[in-house]
Amino acid sequence: RWASMLSSATAIACHEMEMTTYTIDTISGIVQEARQVPSPNFDRRPEGCVIDLLVIHGISLPPNEFGGPYIDQLFTNTLDCDAHPYFDGLRGLRVSSHLLLRRDGELVQYVPFIHRAWHAGVSRWQGRERCNDFSIGIELEGCDHLPYTEQQYRRLIPLCAAILAAYPQISPDRVVGHCHIAPERKTDPGPSFDWQRLRVALRSGERR
Repeated sequence: RWASMLSSATAIACHEMEMTTYTIDTISGIVQEARQVPSPNFDRRPEGCVIDLLVIHGISLPPNEFGGPYIDQLFTNTLDCDAHPYFDGLRGLRVSSHLLLRRDGELVQYVPFIHRAWHAGVSRWQGRERCNDFSIGIELEGCDHLPYTEQQYRRLIPLCAAILAAYPQISPDRVVGHCHIAPERKTDPGPSFDWQRLRVALRSGERR
């Protein structure tokens, strides 16, 4: 029975890895299939720093609302903080992520991978602080208590696989959540995120 279950999981994982193809230019750090929305909120990674961590986040602006222009605006410092009461607490905030996967599966890139995006904040992974230095950040449009969409998983899995192929120091067990690197502050991507689905797919791809 276990062999049958494993075989089924592997078959599903292989199918998911083949859903979408992403092309990453490691010289420029650009995902060619992503809509490019350049953010000014980045800087240089430390000299000689190796990218070896992938961090999954969850974001919605305003909270629990999806589909508006506000994430793009937040990451490009153009958010009208008078447009919604929640935004008042975001005045002066300067943040970004490398990528955003919207609910409908659209991929947006704000910062090339060669640069340090400002997504992790105060963070630590396996004794190393300042995870922004050595990580890539992916925001999923969503919130802790609602399931992420099938479209997102069908884009996220091959996207992560492409990132792991481009940056081989990121192994499947180094794909983590914001909650794992800043557990005192953050809970995203939240309990509704299907870590098992992602990790089975990535490990299956690693074995092929």
